[in-house]
Amino acid sequence: MKLDRKEILTALETISIAGEGKNMVESGAVQNVMTFGDEVVVDVTLHTPALHIKKRAEVDIMKTIHEKIYDKAKVKVNIKVETPEKPEIKGKSIPGISNIIAVSSGKGGVGKSTITANLAVTLANMGFKVGVLDADIYGPSMPIMFDVEKSKPISVDVDGKSKMKPIVSYGVEMLSIGFFTSPDQAVIWRGPMASKALNQMIFDADWGELDFLLLDLPPGTGDIHLSLMQSLPITGAVVVSTPQAVALADAKKGVSMFMADSINVPVLGIIENMAYFTPEELPENKYYIFGQEGAKNLALDLDVPFLGEVPIVQSIREAGDYGRPAALQEKSLVADAFIEIAKNVVSQTVLRNESLPPTEAVKITTMAGCSAVKK
Repeated sequence: MKLDRKEILTALETISIAGEGKNMVESGAVQNVMTFGDEVVVDVTLHTPALHIKKRAEVDIMKTIHEKIYDKAKVKVNIKVETPEKPEIKGKSIPGISNIIAVSSGKGGVGKSTITANLAVTLANMGFKVGVLDADIYGPSMPIMFDVEKSKPISVDVDGKSKMKPIVSYGVEMLSIGFFTSPDQAVIWRGPMASKALNQMIFDADWGELDFLLLDLPPGTGDIHLSLMQSLPITGAVVVSTPQAVALADAKKGVSMFMADSINVPVLGIIENMAYFTPEELPENKYYIFGQEGAKNLALDLDVPFLGEVPIVQSIREAGDYGRPAALQEKSLVADAFIEIAKNVVSQTVLRNESLPPTEAVKITTMAGCSAVKK
């Protein structure tokens, strides 16, 4: 059977590559298609060396040709990676910090800060040096979750400069605007003031040596997010969502923000919080109150890793209120869930560092868009 090159190109227009927003023909990823009887050779050029994206592109091409053109076609896919040249490096880095992970959510109320706190103590228990920056300027919650509401960072001398010493709790270093305001005091700041406060906590702090600095971002995709991405070379982002449709719609926007060409922060994966409810008296039962596997399916649709799920457990809420993260409870359902998530976050971070170029800081050039400059 002789295959038609134009028909193959039309079929390939139904395939999109993660993060590019266009089909692989329109985006220019498909460089050439050659046919020799029942044999097809497709040459593809990608702009990211991420292994899962390369593999997904190869599988999608073969599957599409077999389903839409000829099921017995002999398909060969040649994938070449070309990373665009980056402009001169600008911006600041934080000496001693190996990985900066942004924990984000598209909307409030999905448990993002709870996930951040429990992930932090789990990583610390695994032997990593961990810090948390509470970047939710208008609703800081880390001081409560770590039972350090009344603590105040002290000033230390580092190489002749005065720096803030982060508060340490459960082996995790942290800074929060909550340490500098009273619990009943509202933070009424415009964007520039909030960004300045964050920059002070980032760069005027003595973080020391850290394997992971977790950024607990405010909900949404606003000014604070852009300010942090302007200031820091963020290694990767983790997006938290519940299974319900309204949360998934906003989580999708959050993933889209990080994956935009002008931002280009790798998404390490999605975590599903409040995945199901298991009563203490019926430990084998699972009740999917907010829907089943919504975030897991979203991760599949967006071609990003699924990092794990956290059930609805009363002890998580109680532990957060009392200032002792629930993941500290050994051999519990919650601890097991966060150990699995932490392992996946570490694995994705290692994969990201091995397969992608150094992270970038973002430089906002106009109201309508922004251009990335290498950090």
